[in-house]
Amino acid sequence: MNKLKKQVFTLLPAMDLKPQGWLLEQLQIQADGLSGNLDKFWPDIKESMWIGGDKEGWERVPYWLDGFIPLAWLLDNEDMKARASRYIDFIMKQQDEDGWICPGDETDRNQYDIWALFLILKVLVLYHDFTQDNRIEGVVKKALLNLDRHIDSNLLFSWAQTRWYECLISIWWLYERTGEEWLLNLASKLHCQGFDWIKFFKHWPYTKPDEKGRWSQMSHVVNNAMALKSGALISRMTGEDEQLHSAEKMVELLEKYHGMVTGVFTGDECLAGKSPVQGTELCAVAEYMYSLEHLIAITGKACWGDQLEKIAFNALPATFSPDMWSHQYDQQVNQVECSRREEALFNTNGGDSHTFGLEPNYGCCTANLSQPWPKFTMNTILKAEDGFAVILYAPMSVQTVLEGVKVKITMETDYPFKDTVHFKVKTDKRIRFALHLRVPAWCQTPEINIPGNGIKEDSREFITLNNEWDGESEFQLRLPMKAELAVRPNGLYSIVRGPLVYALEIKEKWVQINQNITGREYPHCDYEIYALSPWNYGLRINKEEILDSIYFEEREVGKVPFSPANAPIKAKVKGSKIDWPMINGSAAVKPGLTWISEEIEEITLIPYGCTNLRLTEMPVL
Repeated sequence: MNKLKKQVFTLLPAMDLKPQGWLLEQLQIQADGLSGNLDKFWPDIKESMWIGGDKEGWERVPYWLDGFIPLAWLLDNEDMKARASRYIDFIMKQQDEDGWICPGDETDRNQYDIWALFLILKVLVLYHDFTQDNRIEGVVKKALLNLDRHIDSNLLFSWAQTRWYECLISIWWLYERTGEEWLLNLASKLHCQGFDWIKFFKHWPYTKPDEKGRWSQMSHVVNNAMALKSGALISRMTGEDEQLHSAEKMVELLEKYHGMVTGVFTGDECLAGKSPVQGTELCAVAEYMYSLEHLIAITGKACWGDQLEKIAFNALPATFSPDMWSHQYDQQVNQVECSRREEALFNTNGGDSHTFGLEPNYGCCTANLSQPWPKFTMNTILKAEDGFAVILYAPMSVQTVLEGVKVKITMETDYPFKDTVHFKVKTDKRIRFALHLRVPAWCQTPEINIPGNGIKEDSREFITLNNEWDGESEFQLRLPMKAELAVRPNGLYSIVRGPLVYALEIKEKWVQINQNITGREYPHCDYEIYALSPWNYGLRINKEEILDSIYFEEREVGKVPFSPANAPIKAKVKGSKIDWPMINGSAAVKPGLTWISEEIEEITLIPYGCTNLRLTEMPVL
């Protein structure tokens, strides 16, 4: 008997998903960039101990596969699928008789941080979702049985201790297939040995950044991003409401003391406060999104979808070059230069952390950068108990079977750059099911055009169409976007419209660096970026009548929408140059305002996700 509480929403079969439009183009850009090529040249993937080499044998191959696998199958790329399968085949074949599956000698097991085991088990489950490979269940079961014995005498430590809940993903997957009681007992042991994030946040000490150079697992930005789903995951077994909703208090505190307008919280390795020039690590962006995907599925709360799309459309694309051949380790909200500095601006990371390249500062993000876009795609439309739930709006098609009836749901849209989503629903027989459409909290007046006699039920979080569908149906959902001023610390403001944050368009010069380092050959090069146009502006707008102060220009959504050159929407606003000094290669935390130009200029803002250099938090003059 299944003792796990059901999720509100679940993933549809992976092969039912067909990305389209700009989303398909974005996945293809990723496949043509670092994600699709790391196994060809980067030693930590190409020569990893996971596949018999002598390079890193811990988290990097599992991290890479966690994004590369869904990317390969979502694009239906036969070469990429074959390459992924070779890795999975080798990993499964190297599994020891006792179930141990990670690289390394048997004598080293008590020193091996089994965080990597949690990761590779998650990857194997993901691979099964796309391939239905019947070997996976046996391999995962054997590895979990080994884990059950391993932690009897080797208690969780280091990263495995702070990330114990990640193993619940593979445990719950196996339990739902077998119903075997020992899996619940294993989950209980991991829970008790692991770090208690819920208890920790009841008396949370990180209301300000620690002193420069101090490092802690407990303030580590990626750990905090991952931990947001810990309570919801374990609540499926315990049934405790406090655990189910624990992320709400955690996010509230993280946003209050470290939150940025882009939806993420700062952390250049460790939590870093609300300064617009402190960074956020790429791994934290990826893992925050992954946590939110679990939170909305388990709780059914639309607010997690709001947060997810805000990060996906702003912080995620901004941390890559437009061609996705280079990335940052840390992104800044006010980022007017990306240059190496001997004296690091950041609290814990090095002075090259916000340059663009193959592996600035540390290679974990190089391995983990593949995950966010494919998993975003997988979570656009989810299965609900009574039908389907549209969680994320993007060009997408789902072809699936419901109660023996073929159902196809298509979203044609340029969202988030435009506000309208055109839906097509096609069934080969008459069938009744619900279609739940998430209503973002920022949208006060959603508009839906439903021909015929469809039943519409409105709630604060979802519009539910509880219809009898027959043949082909079409309707439009419009989510009107209103420009708003987001209040930021230090007397600064940001302009937000719908899910998009806007930032000053800055002309830029890319300068290649590290040309003497092996592996930095074109196209996977390292770069500094310098501004070629003024960035020291304040806004000349009326705070009370902001709509009268900003004019938005829409353009066609091209093949590389997340780029300065091809931004699909621009905002025109008045501004003036001000006194704003540079300190150590970055804009000062706030302007001096000892001088304000009398000249009023028209300045251009573009979506934050389209920028490489940017000024996002500005004073209103």
